[in-house]
Amino acid sequence: MKREVNSVEQPITLKNNGQINIVLNNETKKERVYTTSIPRPVKRPIVNHEPLLEIEREMSGLVGMDELKKMIKEIYAWLYINKKREESGLKAEKQAMHMMFKGNPGTGKTTVARLLGKLFLNMNVLSKGHLIEAERADLVGEYIGHTAQKTRDLVKKALGGILFIDEAYSLARGGEKDFGKEAIDTLVKHMEDANDKFVLILAGYPREMENFLSLNPGLRSRFPFIFDFPDYDVNELMDIADRMMDDRQYQFSGDAYKKLKEHFMDVKYNQTPLDFSNGRYVRNILERSIRAQSMRLLEEANYGKEQLITLKSSDIRL
Repeated sequence: MKREVNSVEQPITLKNNGQINIVLNNETKKERVYTTSIPRPVKRPIVNHEPLLEIEREMSGLVGMDELKKMIKEIYAWLYINKKREESGLKAEKQAMHMMFKGNPGTGKTTVARLLGKLFLNMNVLSKGHLIEAERADLVGEYIGHTAQKTRDLVKKALGGILFIDEAYSLARGGEKDFGKEAIDTLVKHMEDANDKFVLILAGYPREMENFLSLNPGLRSRFPFIFDFPDYDVNELMDIADRMMDDRQYQFSGDAYKKLKEHFMDVKYNQTPLDFSNGRYVRNILERSIRAQSMRLLEEANYGKEQLITLKSSDIRL
């Protein structure tokens, strides 16, 4: 089957305030805590650009990654050249690596955060490179002072790695008297006090994140990197489906492939289901379809290899 996907259309742009905007796609599975490596107390030398090559190898199997590859290489180049300037006795620019991710569910935000944690670990920017994922309930307490303590505890766990806060805009929903504002203030303080000890990534839906930034104008300048994660197009959704099927050792019949692609075209151009979540939406359809195929084969008592690996049109559960 054709595995070629369209590259991301929007380019990287550099705003006057120094912020970098990038558009990228990816597929992800949400995790609460992900540790990329055992802490390494001794800094290791960077040999033959292996940190960059390692990330590129991992990304080569992911969908819609052209702009991300370019951006990661730029970040790597900046970090690497800064280290070379230090070695030569020149001034090395210091820049916070805090980021904002704007995108709908299933567009790759958590996976990208994990990859960046691994890159920063291998570049000796972070000492552990692990990913701590949190949401409003993990930061906001029930009484005065509770929120600040919960937030400090999360930052402490994230030291040496990345603190990834999903649906970050929910911290500003309650207005000035809500404890969410206390969480924001505590995060800002730690961004200043421990700027080089962890990376903070705030993530969420595009529109809500823009509104969040408008309510907290001082926040935007604290995040030099803003990433936009667009929804996948039809070809990319089919490519994700193909890769998931290959991983599970299944294949589509011609009619099944056509049925699924027509469904994605309908979803993209005629409707937007409430549960549409890009890569996760594809995975959910395939898992339902594989269960349907299992029921069909059980009733047919037909267990040949070709039958075991093939999903028919009647198996596709939309």
